[in-house]
Amino acid sequence: MSTSTARVAEPRYGLERHGIQNVNTVYWNLSTPQLYEEALRRHEGRLAHLGPLVVRTGQYTGRSPRDKVIVREPSSANQVWWGDVNRPMEPEQFDRLHCQLLAYLQDRDMFVQDCFVGADSRYRLPIRVITETAWHSLFARNMFIQPKPGEVTGQEPQFTVIQAPNFHAIPEIDGTHSEVFIVVNFAKKLVLIGGTQYAGEIKKSIFSVMNYLLPQQNVLSIHSSANIGPDGAAAIFFGLSGTGKTTLSADPSRTLIGDDEHGWSDRGVFNLEGGCYAKVVHLSAKAEPEIYETTRKFGTILENVGMDSASGRLDLDDVSLTENTRAAYPISHIPNATREGMGGHPSHIIMLTADAFGVLPPISRLTPAQAMYHFLSGYTAKVAGTEKGVTEPQATFSACFGAAFMSLSPAVYARLLGEKIAAHKVSVWLLNTGWSGGPYGTGHRMAIDHTRAMVHAALAGALDQVPTRPDPIFGVGVPASCPGVPAEVLDPRRTWSDPKAYDAQAHRLAGLFAANLRNFGDTISDEIRAAGPRIP
Repeated sequence: MSTSTARVAEPRYGLERHGIQNVNTVYWNLSTPQLYEEALRRHEGRLAHLGPLVVRTGQYTGRSPRDKVIVREPSSANQVWWGDVNRPMEPEQFDRLHCQLLAYLQDRDMFVQDCFVGADSRYRLPIRVITETAWHSLFARNMFIQPKPGEVTGQEPQFTVIQAPNFHAIPEIDGTHSEVFIVVNFAKKLVLIGGTQYAGEIKKSIFSVMNYLLPQQNVLSIHSSANIGPDGAAAIFFGLSGTGKTTLSADPSRTLIGDDEHGWSDRGVFNLEGGCYAKVVHLSAKAEPEIYETTRKFGTILENVGMDSASGRLDLDDVSLTENTRAAYPISHIPNATREGMGGHPSHIIMLTADAFGVLPPISRLTPAQAMYHFLSGYTAKVAGTEKGVTEPQATFSACFGAAFMSLSPAVYARLLGEKIAAHKVSVWLLNTGWSGGPYGTGHRMAIDHTRAMVHAALAGALDQVPTRPDPIFGVGVPASCPGVPAEVLDPRRTWSDPKAYDAQAHRLAGLFAANLRNFGDTISDEIRAAGPRIP
């Protein structure tokens, strides 16, 4: 292996310790400008106006959930939540695939980033990300926590990701679902990724690792954003993609902790990452000014965003490649983000849903039992036109608002959440950022100004003394009023022109909630079951 004199010196823990041998040049822990130079020299991306790097991910413009597997080996087999989310791969299959990947990497250039996961030093995990492309190395540098100079030199990484997007599996030989593979091996502390250029697989595979490790240390790992108010009180925002988790947490009046992945320990909330990975389709400079500005900064990676090849100017409304356009940037690009990545215990939890059926209240207070019910449900909805074959709203339930990344049973995370809500007397709110006045196609999306007003009111305590009424179907407590929001907006039934059509749609969604709950069998209590919608 050779290292250019312009590169950071090779750590004592070299690539041969990972079984990687006979490679060409190894680029160790390059800085952002150096990775830009390499990516542009190798034609991996284009430089856009004002400095972001625009890349294309080819066939795969999002995650490949059916291609993610976990090796079924003795040290973890009895703890992993096996099923549709975590499919098993046998150790012999893993070893064959690993050997083929190592052979593929010979005589190639490699990029290495040594990083940390976890802002809290008590739970911090040193990781290594090895890639065959410069821009994926920059992605890792953006997304994970950068060590101080000399902090990880010679340190053995506790988990390693080897990502080779141009190496494709052969399902008939390798036992994979397709040419794409994302394989986690807890015994060997190793993740293998191949067949896909989509960079999100790197960050989410490590999130799956932390979701396995942290709960075993009595730390709740959560798919959430988090911020801190002027009074020093933290807030957590749960939500699936498209619900507004990143947008609502990037509030100029509050300090951002992180936008996607956190741990909640006995000291408070801490960011697992050092960057943000935000959806940027139709991004507005007025509605999302902080995130919008990141698309105009050096160091930001823009995945599949439209760009004029002559002027280098971006078109954030261009969905010709995908609606899942993304920006990956260091959290320092958000001016009001904390560099420490830590906050205290939250005073409020906001669970976000984008209800395309148009029947959930825009904001409601949850009892502890209702909070557990909706945490386990993890509801949002797909809308017509976003996927082939989707012609009407489709309910999506993802346990703990992140089932795709939960390595353990949802009951483990739910237990930890319930204990922390009780211990710290946390107020929990359900916020619908979806549709009002009818379902998708008939109604309209909740106004972002109204949504922000509801968030501000909840976090500022302005709703604490406001009386609530129980929603007749969903049972949640709907405030009688909210500063900055018309009273009629708070009652979804009143926004429909046909109240009977609302009732039918609400009963339909309530039935879907009940059907989803049956997937948990006897792992949840009768109290939590009773906290769900009322089925007529």
